[in-house]
Amino acid sequence: MSRRIEPYWYAIGAVFAVAVALFVRHLLTGAMPPRAAVTVLGLPLYWYAIWIITGIALGTWVVSRLADERAERLFVAAAPAAVRDRPLTDAGLPDDVVAHLAARHYTTLGAVLRDYGFDPRRLGLKRAETEAVGKALAAAPDVAPAWLADAPWRPWNPDHAWNALFIILTLSLIGARLYHVLTPSPSMAAVGITSALDYFRNPTQLFNFRAGGLGVYGGIAGGLVGLILYTRRNRLPVFGWADLSVVGLALGQAVGRWGNFFNQELYGRPSELPWAITIDPLHRLKPYEAFGRFHPAFLYESLWSLLTFLLLLWLARRRAERLLPGELMAVYLIAYALGRSLLELVRLDSRTATLFGVDTGMAVATLVSIGVALVAALSVLLRRRRRGGVG
Repeated sequence: MSRRIEPYWYAIGAVFAVAVALFVRHLLTGAMPPRAAVTVLGLPLYWYAIWIITGIALGTWVVSRLADERAERLFVAAAPAAVRDRPLTDAGLPDDVVAHLAARHYTTLGAVLRDYGFDPRRLGLKRAETEAVGKALAAAPDVAPAWLADAPWRPWNPDHAWNALFIILTLSLIGARLYHVLTPSPSMAAVGITSALDYFRNPTQLFNFRAGGLGVYGGIAGGLVGLILYTRRNRLPVFGWADLSVVGLALGQAVGRWGNFFNQELYGRPSELPWAITIDPLHRLKPYEAFGRFHPAFLYESLWSLLTFLLLLWLARRRAERLLPGELMAVYLIAYALGRSLLELVRLDSRTATLFGVDTGMAVATLVSIGVALVAALSVLLRRRRRGGVG
């Protein structure tokens, strides 16, 4: 029996088809698309924001589906087929409640039990109706009381993927900005910023996002803090949700990096390769004003993130039972760190690390990447050694 294709694949395919078409058009004409997509009420809506939002939405969609798959496996393992397939009309519910549930496409007792175990409010019923459903489920044969109090599949309610977005994105943005403030890129000298202290001498620059300044590692750290806060508040497994979240994060990065294409940023060293991009003079960094074509560093990172996403998705769907909680997150961190280190070989405008007053010539991001990869790899090895392996 063939596996059903998840709907998000069609959306992902469409998004990257548009990206490829735009990139090929640029290679053929040398023309960059406009930064603003449309103007609404006199305000421009930038392509950069559209690609970022699209990446977040697609990534969250995938995470919610992965959570739903985990919940389904646990539900099937717990509830026998006789319960899952029992017609809703046999549950002893009032006719009006059955009608309301049928209108929301609930036709079996199992479907109602599954969503009730997530959160009774998910049924979309009035309070009295929800209480009636709870009593009917409690009286139903072969339905364990524990499923109604704290179902084994409750932690994987797919709604959590969307509900956690606000706190995760908020703290991720703060972390990304803080990382940049502590390690400003050399091009920030154009607005008087050469070190972190300059931001505090001129506090208005702290909020000048148009001048640039978001660091991925800071965003990852801030997002992790947000995830920890959300999972603790809702009694969810933090490592389990971190494992699913990095799958969506990798996809979000693969899509979101295309926003840099429209902004004519995150390009690499001058190049005459067939896939090199043309940067308008206004957006060329010093001292590269005389060059016209550059490595599409954003494209390299997008492709690397897409490959990382495919690997993580395969592991999450086909090898989850062989992995310890948190190991999928470790795989992401190692993969991103390796990709970022390679990207720094062609990337411009990277701040180099200074040790004991000596410029090492190595990008700060590379040093951070090495540290992140080592910590992630060691955590996997040590946990595996303690537990004697899995699978």
